[in-house]
Amino acid sequence: MSSFKQALGLKDNESPFPWQESLLDKLVHGMSNRTSLDIPTGLGKTSVLAAWLVARSRKAPLPRRLVYVVDRRAVVDQASREAERLRTWVESSPDLKSQLGLAVDQHLPISTLRGQYVDNREWLANPAAPAIIVGTVDMIGSRLLFEGYGVSRRMRPYHAGMLGADTLFVLDEAHLVPPFEMMLESLATDAKTFHANDESGASVPGVKLLSLSATGRSAHGEVWGLSDADLKHPVAKKRLEATKRLSFRESDGSKSLSELLAEEAWSLADQGTRAVRVIVFSNSREVAEKAKEAIEQLAKGDKQLGVEPVAIETELFVGARRVRERERAAKWLDAHGFLAGSENAPQHPTFLLATSAGEVGVDLDADHMVCDLIEWERMVQRLGRVNRRGDGDATVRVVVEVPQPDKKTREAIETPENERTKAQQKKVDDFNEASDRVDRFRRPLAGLPKQDGSHDASPGTIRLLKLKANDDEQLESIIAAATSPAPLRPALTRAVVDAWSMTSLEKHTGRPVVAPWLRGWVDDEPQTTVIWRRYLPVCQNSSSTERKQFADATEFFEQAPPHLSELLETESHRVFDWLAKRAKATLKQLDKNHQTDDGDKTSEQLKSDSIVVIVLGRSLSVERFVSLKELAFDEDDAKQVKRQKVDLHRSLMNNTLVIDARFGGLSEDGLLDDATKFQDSPTGDDEDWTLTGFRVRFSEDGTRSDDQNWRTGFRFASHVSKEGEPLSWLLVEKQRVAATSEDARAIARTTQALATHQEWAEREAERLATEHELPPEYAQMLKVAARMHDEGKQSVRWQNAFSAPAEDRPFAKTRGPVKPSLLDGYRHEFGSLPYLERDPEFQTLSPDLQDLALHLVAAHHGFARPVIRASGCEDAPPSALVERARDVALRFARLQCRWGPWGLAWWESLLRAADQRASHLLDESLANQAVSDNDGKEESDG
Repeated sequence: MSSFKQALGLKDNESPFPWQESLLDKLVHGMSNRTSLDIPTGLGKTSVLAAWLVARSRKAPLPRRLVYVVDRRAVVDQASREAERLRTWVESSPDLKSQLGLAVDQHLPISTLRGQYVDNREWLANPAAPAIIVGTVDMIGSRLLFEGYGVSRRMRPYHAGMLGADTLFVLDEAHLVPPFEMMLESLATDAKTFHANDESGASVPGVKLLSLSATGRSAHGEVWGLSDADLKHPVAKKRLEATKRLSFRESDGSKSLSELLAEEAWSLADQGTRAVRVIVFSNSREVAEKAKEAIEQLAKGDKQLGVEPVAIETELFVGARRVRERERAAKWLDAHGFLAGSENAPQHPTFLLATSAGEVGVDLDADHMVCDLIEWERMVQRLGRVNRRGDGDATVRVVVEVPQPDKKTREAIETPENERTKAQQKKVDDFNEASDRVDRFRRPLAGLPKQDGSHDASPGTIRLLKLKANDDEQLESIIAAATSPAPLRPALTRAVVDAWSMTSLEKHTGRPVVAPWLRGWVDDEPQTTVIWRRYLPVCQNSSSTERKQFADATEFFEQAPPHLSELLETESHRVFDWLAKRAKATLKQLDKNHQTDDGDKTSEQLKSDSIVVIVLGRSLSVERFVSLKELAFDEDDAKQVKRQKVDLHRSLMNNTLVIDARFGGLSEDGLLDDATKFQDSPTGDDEDWTLTGFRVRFSEDGTRSDDQNWRTGFRFASHVSKEGEPLSWLLVEKQRVAATSEDARAIARTTQALATHQEWAEREAERLATEHELPPEYAQMLKVAARMHDEGKQSVRWQNAFSAPAEDRPFAKTRGPVKPSLLDGYRHEFGSLPYLERDPEFQTLSPDLQDLALHLVAAHHGFARPVIRASGCEDAPPSALVERARDVALRFARLQCRWGPWGLAWWESLLRAADQRASHLLDESLANQAVSDNDGKEESDG
């Protein structure tokens, strides 16, 4: 069996689709920077991952990283499943590992949207290794643009540098996000504006863009699609000709949309007598919920009419869930046969009520489908979720809500145009617009070939319709009129990227929010992200100013940031209503009794003035504390209440809420529910929630854990005395392999000499230079920077602050604890610069490379972009320190001009990766020593 067949997971008697083989051939021989792949739904677009991996193993001139971008609504994404399967496949083949440049003990780094690899950032560890990263538009886009949602300011250049160089972006369902696609296209094709222009030839690896779409809307650059050979391939032919009989049911206004959807779904199951899978799509979550209730009501039967109850299965499939509950939903889909290729057959009529979350990113497959009428490109996506493999005979019912004029609208229509009032004319215009919208959306579907009363909606027929539109202007205009217009978007300019890249500036008046570059200027409902935590960074009895409390809490969340696995994202108005109702119910219980009769201590523990919500901005900065009583809006002044509600609602929009776990409000199904009594949902700061890489632990004395697998990264005083002395602490502890902050990495289970750490870092820098085939002078520069990067730790101030032993100083790693007050703001990177300038080997470098080396050292913890603090440094007079800091900022500007925003960040990532790898080597050596000691003990015991 060929390696490509193995990569695709095919059996001996199966063969790749011709387009897949053609794709591999094109990748092996090199692809252009801008390409589109127009393949109908159901023909395996995610095989792009396998093709890239095999091409890389054959030394193809392709980027090292593949970033697969999916829509944020995806509940179950096929790309994550594919990445996990490929990792397992690579692990089973030592030869393949070698061909990919992976060591025998090294795994293929993957980061996904689900499972144990969810946003694990493993790919950041080694810039030279191939890696697959699956992420959403907002997640990947914000990190690419130096504004990473959920990423600290110090880590943002690291993410941007790794994403903005040596990366193949694969944009799934590209038609959904034209602004993001165009932004990536600018990055991939406009090298003069955004990338390095280095005459020495040491250019930074560029990026490429491959857009995927099944709708034909996104077809830019070189376009790859199906060939005649694909049409003859038995499996592809079967899927392209999959029977999908589409018909319309028009509403007359007598029944609601949810009732009509339920009736049609029930009829497709022959009133509950057939064990079929029916997917019901609606554009509204409220409609989906009501349709689900209506189907369940129909299944109960009717005693008066002699209709017996019927056993059925139903599931609501919406996007507003955490990863944990999304995985539970995926298991339900598989168990009930709703995933393509599943061998599980339903035992009862089974109904999946889905919103737009079911339209993207998941290989849903049902026997029949019912849906409302929406835009053409989304209808194409929906049609791909029924009879996906071509094994059945699918019926598709499209419920069309024909606008029905009310009495006043009818009167306005009947009134002669020249006699209408403005109000009447508006009613007529609104009615005509609604009628026209329905006609426009229905016209392409109604134009599909018709036979026996239904239209042929097979993928092959839709493909032919799109091909015909290329030469038929009338048909092209019909499809265009039924398609969502691409939103307006701002152009990506060098000036705005330069502003984003200055990440060490907390505020910058010229730094806009990145959302318009990702999604355009749209009227989408504002979103709010919600997470639950057991411990909130709120200090009891604190006399600090609000600003200081916010700053301390912000530092806490930089060490224990919201993790992708614990996020629930939904509409802001829905979160606002949920908060208010949940707060009133909780306060009512408090008034009733401080301890509930069933032993639930939640109401006893919470108080009316307890902080139950912390609002985080996009940069993870704390913007607001909200108490339980504030959420109740219990004021006599109606105007004041209105102002408070508006203020809270605004603070929710496009921000993250950290909710006290005792507040609850998360149902067992993983949905916001103000009335739920479910309280057992785990939180992201628990040790059992292993995906975050950290835990938060309460401690009365603040002592670190004896568990060698965890290191204390941050201590927060959770309760202080009247004199300000800490009485208890919240300890943020990170898994040894997950520590990425300076303080966390500087604290180890044993000490390490500064010279040893820097020697290891230099060795890692040399390895990275070799694997990237850097020119000799650049490799030498990187090695020198690595060998000298931490010289500033020789400072007595730093050694004392990190509790270094008095003997054998200087140390790079200590056992701690850290005493921040002794640092007085000192940055050891800043203190390293004079040492580097005096180094003989550094002095042999060209002036340009000296500049680059100095910047890499200054920026290796995320500062110097463009500013870095000079406080606490005592190696020169204050005036000289000010001049040195000024030189740091000017050097950043010069290098940014030469290398481009992403090129400079990429150079920084090489040194930062070498530094982090050297730190991890110490942990690995200690772990191996512990294993060896334990083995020796077992031998002795034996």
